[in-house]
Amino acid sequence: MKTYVLATLLIPLLLAGCNTVEGLGKDVESGGEEIQDASEHVKDKM
Repeated sequence: MKTYVLATLLIPLLLAGCNTVEGLGKDVESGGEEIQDASEHVKDKM
């Protein structure tokens, strides 16, 4: 019974954590793309 209650409480937290990590990954990817675009812009000016 304790295991069932513990699992019921932890599963939503784990799923929320996955969404957070996914969102963080998208933010990092977006930041990387911005840096890449800026470096290409500077390279074109040289």
